[in-house]
Amino acid sequence: MTESPAPPHAADAEALRGRALAALLAARERTALLTDSVDDHELTAQHSPLMSPLVWDLAHIGNQEELWLLRQVAGRDAMRPEIDGLYDAFEHPRATRPSLPLLAPGEARAYASEVRGRALDVLGSAPLDGGSALVRSGFAFGMIAQHEQQHDETMLITHQLRSGPAVLTAPEPPRAADAPALPTEVLVPGGPFTMGTSTEPWALDNERPAHRRDVPGFCIDTAPVTCGAYRAFMEDGGYGERRWWAPEGWAMVREHGLTAPLFWRREGGQWLRRRFGVTEPVPDDEPVLHVSWYEADAYARWAGRRLPTEAEWEKAARHDRVSGRSRRYPWGDEDPTPERANLGQRHLRPAPAGAYPAGRAPCGAGQLIGDVWEWTASDFLPYPGFAPFPYREYSEVFFGPEHKVLRGGSFAVDAVACRGTFRNWDLPVRRQIFSGFRTARDL
Repeated sequence: MTESPAPPHAADAEALRGRALAALLAARERTALLTDSVDDHELTAQHSPLMSPLVWDLAHIGNQEELWLLRQVAGRDAMRPEIDGLYDAFEHPRATRPSLPLLAPGEARAYASEVRGRALDVLGSAPLDGGSALVRSGFAFGMIAQHEQQHDETMLITHQLRSGPAVLTAPEPPRAADAPALPTEVLVPGGPFTMGTSTEPWALDNERPAHRRDVPGFCIDTAPVTCGAYRAFMEDGGYGERRWWAPEGWAMVREHGLTAPLFWRREGGQWLRRRFGVTEPVPDDEPVLHVSWYEADAYARWAGRRLPTEAEWEKAARHDRVSGRSRRYPWGDEDPTPERANLGQRHLRPAPAGAYPAGRAPCGAGQLIGDVWEWTASDFLPYPGFAPFPYREYSEVFFGPEHKVLRGGSFAVDAVACRGTFRNWDLPVRRQIFSGFRTARDL
C-alpha cells in the first residue's frame, strides 16, 4: 500500500516560490473581499458570541504572518510586539475579544499590508529547496496561506451569522444531469490502504505520517445527505424521539428547543432558510448544512445506518483498488479545478447532490471534496508516529474525545487548505460551521 508521490512542483524551488506567491495573493484577495464588503461598524461589531469581530481576524492574520514569516523564517525583530497577546487565539476567548483594545479597521489593514509586503520580500530569497524544515518545500509560506484561508472561512461564517441585507453574491453551482440514475450508496471492499501522508509538502502535522490501515468492507452514501432526506427525519418526529440521540445530544435538543438545522424556519407551510442575508425555500436536493455532530448521528440512527469512521471516509475518498495507491484527491493526483469540486466560496452554497461527476472517487462516491464538511464518527486523535510541527497548539492540544473529526472541506474552503488527507475537527455541538454528513453501514 502506497500513497501518491508529492506533486511535481514540490522539488522545484522556483515553481514552489510561484505556488506560494499565488496562494498568498489569493488568500489576501479573499480577505479583502470579506472585510471591504462591510463598513467599519460591522467590522468592529460582534455578530455572535461564537465568533470574533471581523477586524480581529484581519489583524490576527497579519500577526500570524509576522510571527512565522518575518520573525521565524527571516529572523527579524517584531514590528508590533505589544499586540501579540491581543491576537493570541488561546489567550482570549472569542466572546471577550470585542472588549480588547484592538487595532481599528484602518490600522489593521495597514498592519496586515505592511507585513505582507515584507513577507513577499522574504519569499523572494528563502531557500525553499533546502534549509530548515520550516522553509523546505515552502512549508511556512503554505502554512500561512492555509491559515489565512481558514480565517477567511471563519469570517464567512460570521457573514452568515450577521443580520442585515446581503453583501456577498455568487453564481449558482452546477447541477448533476445523471443524479436520478446514481445509486444511493457504493461498496468499499475491505482491506488495507495508506492513510495520511508523508509526501504532501504543505500537509499539516495531524495529517502525518502515512500509515497502513486495515478497514473491513462497508457501504457509504454516494453523496452527502440532502435537505430533503433530512426533512423526512424531521417530519417523522426525529427531534422529539429520545431513542435516536446520544445523551448529550438529547440534552442539547431539550435545552435549546431544536427542531431543525440552524437558520431554518417554518413559514406558510414550507421550510425557509436564511443564507448570507437572503431568505429562500430550503432546496431538497442540496446537502443539508449547519447541523451538529449530534444531529448527524441522530439522523444516521433513525435511517438504520451510522456515520462513517474517519478511516472509512478517507479510504472511500482516496483508495484506488486498481493501482493499490492512495490518491491525493478522489479524482486523482491533480489539483482541484472548478469542474471537480465546489471550493473557495465560488458559489456560496453546496451544489445539488450528484454534481461534479469529474470529481468522483474510484469507489463511485462523489462530492467528497468541497460542498460541506462531513462529520465522521471518530474522535480527533493523533496518527501513529505523530510529531507536533511547528507548534503544539495547532493540533496536539485538541486531541481527545471532546472533538469530532470532519473531512472533505466545504464550499467555503479554499483548495490550498483542502486535501484528501486534510483533517478538521470541532466540538460535536457546533452548528454555525458549514457542516453536513453522509452515512455508512456495515456489510
